Order: sequence, then structure tokens, then C-alpha cells
Amino acid sequence: MIPVLTIDGPSGVGKGTVANIVAAKLKWHILDSGAIYRAFALAAFKRNIQIENTHQLLELASNLDLKFAQNSANNALGVYLDNQEVSSELRTEKTAELASKFAMIGQLRESLLIRQQDFRQLPGLVADGRDMGTVVFKDAPYKVFLTANAEERAKRRLKQLQQRGIAGNISHTLEDVKKRDERDVSRKHSPLKPSKEALIIDTSDLTVSEVVTKVMALVKV
Repeated sequence: MIPVLTIDGPSGVGKGTVANIVAAKLKWHILDSGAIYRAFALAAFKRNIQIENTHQLLELASNLDLKFAQNSANNALGVYLDNQEVSSELRTEKTAELASKFAMIGQLRESLLIRQQDFRQLPGLVADGRDMGTVVFKDAPYKVFLTANAEERAKRRLKQLQQRGIAGNISHTLEDVKKRDERDVSRKHSPLKPSKEALIIDTSDLTVSEVVTKVMALVKV
């Protein structure tokens, strides 16, 4: 059995940062499931495929040319779509918004499920997402669910945007966070919720290092 550590939670709780650091410490593979959905949304946008065109969306999902590569120098995860590095494009609000809407389509989630499970390879996998522990890797021996209050997550998101030179304000960012939460929690297929086996960590008042320490204490290798 190939070990898997799932790290689930809403946007802005630090899933990606924690997953990258833990994967590097364990020397395991990493899966950013959110990046798969954002890359898919970007590909659909570039091909002008509308959200109601299920047939074309499923065809795109089955032929999506997507690769991940971790930078050994800084542990950053590079995402390549159609052989082009698209990491910066995936971090835009527009792409994230589109991805959240596409993620509500049950048939699309099923199509991308096997794609995600293929990342489970030796020596192990750290899987970051929203339904990694509840749907994609139900049998994972290690499960974590990160949470934080919406205001703190909005502050973090706004800081990220400002660091990339993107203007924004806290009220709009907070509204976007709450809307995305509502979509994630209320969607019919794979709603956002902690697995009953998951260790729940509130990151509102914790440093990244403190969260990593808690996660590493859970994994026994």
C-alpha cells in the first residue's frame, strides 16, 4: 500500500504551502488537485468552451496535457499545460473563479478523479485539495483538514494579490472567499467537509512552521 497524506480545506488556509514543505521533508510526490481544476479551467477558457457544453468539457478532461514539476531549489510546484509553464496564470482570481464553477460538475469531477489517483506512486504522496480525504483517497492512512476564519483567509489572499502587483480591497476579497466557501460546501458532488478520520487544524493564529510540525507529527514513516 502506497502511503498518502491528504491535506484538505477551503482557500486561504495554507494547504499548498504546507503540502509543499511536508512533501519535501518526506521526499514524497505531491498533488495539487486545485491546480488540476484551475489548469482545466484555463484550458477550457483558451479554447472558448462554455460551461454548459458538457461533451466538449469531458473530451478536454480526457485529453488534458498537464504535468507537474517541483523546483528542488525552493520546493515551488511548476505546472505545465500544453508544454507551457502556466503557474502564474493559475493563480489569478478569474481562473480560480472558473475552476470553482467547473468543480461543481459531477461528470467532470469523475473524469478527473482517475487522473488524480494516478499520482499515487512510491515512496508516497501528499495530496492537497478539498476532497482528497473524503473522495479521491478515502483509504489514505494520514488525513488533515486545515481551517481558518474567513477574515484571516481574506487577509492572506489580499496579501498574495498585492505581492503580485494586483490591486484589491479587503471587503471584495472577503466576499469572494465567502462565495467560494458557499459553492464548495453546498455543491452536490464532493462537497467540502472534513473526513471523520482527519486531524483538524485551525491555522488562524499559527505560523506555517507550527502547522508543518503538527502535520509531520501525524505521519509515521
